[in-house]
Amino acid sequence: MPGLGTFARVVKEVRRDIVAARDRDPAARGVTKGEILATWPGIHALLAYRVAHALHVAGVPFLPRLVSMFTRAVTGIEIHPASRIGEGLFIDHGAGVVIGETADIGNDVTLYQGVTLGGTGFATGKRHPTVQDNVTIGSGAKLLGPITIGHGAKIGANSVVITDVPPNSTVVGNPGHPVRVDGRRVEGPDADWIHLPDPIAEAIQALASRIGTLERTVAELSDDQPQPVAEVRPLRTVKGPNPAGG
Repeated sequence: MPGLGTFARVVKEVRRDIVAARDRDPAARGVTKGEILATWPGIHALLAYRVAHALHVAGVPFLPRLVSMFTRAVTGIEIHPASRIGEGLFIDHGAGVVIGETADIGNDVTLYQGVTLGGTGFATGKRHPTVQDNVTIGSGAKLLGPITIGHGAKIGANSVVITDVPPNSTVVGNPGHPVRVDGRRVEGPDADWIHLPDPIAEAIQALASRIGTLERTVAELSDDQPQPVAEVRPLRTVKGPNPAGG
């Protein structure tokens, strides 16, 4: 059975989780730690997970899964007791978050609502993602299979990631693929999902530019008046103030 050392470790981890929520959630400004502990569903899910995981590691049967099931019913967040989670995880809102049995999460990771760290197929063994430190995963993102998300990476909302992600990179799309943001490294939590690059719009712009060049060349050879090239506008701007602040 878990002893006093296990209890002390769980208390330390939950305190770190509360600090992470206060530091990274704009809604927690001016809110006490006690209020966060009492009213933040992500903290409730992590508290229950820490207890269930300690029971699982101690070899206690049935009870860890019972705690996990009860927590899912109350918070809408499903964390398997056997998954391994580091310190300082922040789950914002949390509804629909799923963390599978063999998932590994490092320190200071941020998950938004609807994130899935899931498996593929029916294979046994390691079948869920490994998320390294300081990773931010946007709302609705699906990370599937035994992939590795490198330190400091940023996963855009609703991305579907099935391959490894290099450290300090940004991934968007379905299937997810890396892009860069203003040529700088991505480090630490950042909730600005509006100013991510749009690789599809960029590809269409490149094609439109190439077609325009070919049309002008043909017009010059045939002495025809070239037609204006249609303007391709991205669905979202790539510059401007961060709506998350900062």
